[in-house]
Amino acid sequence: MKRIVTLLLACAMVFTSSSCIQRKKRYEAQFLQLFDTVTTMVAYMDSRVEFEEFSVLIHDSLEEYHTLFDIYHDYEGIPNIKTINDNAGKRPVKVDSRIIDLLKFSKQAYTRTQGRCNIALGAVLKIWHDYREAGIDDPQNAALPKLSQLQEAAKHTDINHIIIDEGNSTVFLSDAEMSIDVGGVAKGYATEKVALLAKDKGYTSALLSVGGNVRAIGSKDGKGKPWNVGIQDPDASQGNTDLLVTAIDDKSVVTSGSYQRYYTVDGKRYHHIINPETLMPSTYFKAVTIICRDSGIADELSTALYNMPYEQGVEYIDSLPETEALWILENGEIGYSSKFKQYIKEQL
Repeated sequence: MKRIVTLLLACAMVFTSSSCIQRKKRYEAQFLQLFDTVTTMVAYMDSRVEFEEFSVLIHDSLEEYHTLFDIYHDYEGIPNIKTINDNAGKRPVKVDSRIIDLLKFSKQAYTRTQGRCNIALGAVLKIWHDYREAGIDDPQNAALPKLSQLQEAAKHTDINHIIIDEGNSTVFLSDAEMSIDVGGVAKGYATEKVALLAKDKGYTSALLSVGGNVRAIGSKDGKGKPWNVGIQDPDASQGNTDLLVTAIDDKSVVTSGSYQRYYTVDGKRYHHIINPETLMPSTYFKAVTIICRDSGIADELSTALYNMPYEQGVEYIDSLPETEALWILENGEIGYSSKFKQYIKEQL
């Protein structure tokens, strides 16, 4: 999957010491499938009943977003992104307001990133998806799509053809050959919305990892003690080794990387992060990590920075308040934005 930030779950004990968060208990749970990944929750709470209520809230909320933002599956009685794509050039689709909000956010992301994060790139991404899946299923016959095929699809990636009618709560794709792919923003956006809901419900000390899309709800003890979040070494053979450990509270850590969703053609890896300008997998970095408060913004930025040169990315990040980035270059060197190192707890 795209996100490869790992949680450092340092203690397997259920009870913390009395010197820790006033004898609150540490609980952890995982569930699968939503957003096609593993979701992990860690929280310090007064009782198992409280944690179970928290877990149900997180699961059910994420499940709703997963259903609405799904581009691959239909759900009876629930129009979603796939429904919009299926009706491209045909008719407007009446949708839940949460889809409208995501699409508005995504259009703003397109503007903020000068097109480097483009949900209208679906026609191009589908070609790559199909070739990647075929190559994984049959490695001996793995192939690359023809550039002419990609260029033809790129003619149908104008985000202005996504017509949003907020008054009627409808979405219409005016280009019959286009499709929406929200993979670059949806998981982070949903994670942020669910985290804010949990905070509104009074939860003050939890850590969510939705496929590695990490969002801290408050601090580890509710009193300012930071959570430890590891950033994975892309060259680790089994994907279990961290380069460094960051310390965060009430913030997000999101990484885009080239080394988990890919396929191999003639001995060369081709990953899933496609540059909208070249229509090919970006080759600037092995990984880009963002730290900021909003997980949706972090998701957007990790995609955008992956698609721009290092110097340009540093300048862009340094222009944003309370936002930091780490780049792992193709040669293994590590670059940092101006204040990223303030979050580093341990260099491994």
